[in-house]
Amino acid sequence: MSLVRLNIKGISYSQTQNGAYALILSEVDGDRKLPIVIGAFEAQSIAIALEKEIRPPRPLTHDLFKNFADRFDIVIKQVIIHKLVDGVFYSSIICERDKIEEIIDARTSDAISLALRFQAPIFTYKNILDKAGIYLKGNTDPEEFTDEDEVLMDEIILEEEEEELLSSENDYQRMSLKELNIQLEQAVTDEDYELAAKIRDEISKRN
Repeated sequence: MSLVRLNIKGISYSQTQNGAYALILSEVDGDRKLPIVIGAFEAQSIAIALEKEIRPPRPLTHDLFKNFADRFDIVIKQVIIHKLVDGVFYSSIICERDKIEEIIDARTSDAISLALRFQAPIFTYKNILDKAGIYLKGNTDPEEFTDEDEVLMDEIILEEEEEELLSSENDYQRMSLKELNIQLEQAVTDEDYELAAKIRDEISKRN
């Protein structure tokens, strides 16, 4: 399968889905865009990396990783978005240390945040771009999207969130009650009450 190089075009904030963002990647030798739904923290981390003048007073998580890697002579050579399943993109980080190459699995938002900090190229496979790539009618700058583009981006964000929710619900259905209770305790400890409510709902169905 042939690789297609991507550039980061920007981050689009959903007008209807509160706290949801779409990272917009563009193929280097083409007009298609690859929108990837990301969270607010990841959007902030990517935005800071794009704006060279912004320096947070303390290192963000991805900055800390970069500092750690620099200290131990680890270099990120490239990032590959290699799989798309149920609306979720999967990525690999290709690293090198002492001329030994390693492949590390990563969330796509994290992989891209690190690629920016290491100035590493981002790729995907042609079949993924064929499947998920879109054409936007407006300017490639998210701030200058047409109304149709904004509606399309919101639809993509909503669709991917629904697919992710359905996928997580299916995961809970496959878990035993013991596993669900462990997940529930962890969600409460993490103060993720929205997740805790979903797990509680699944436990209630079993009782």
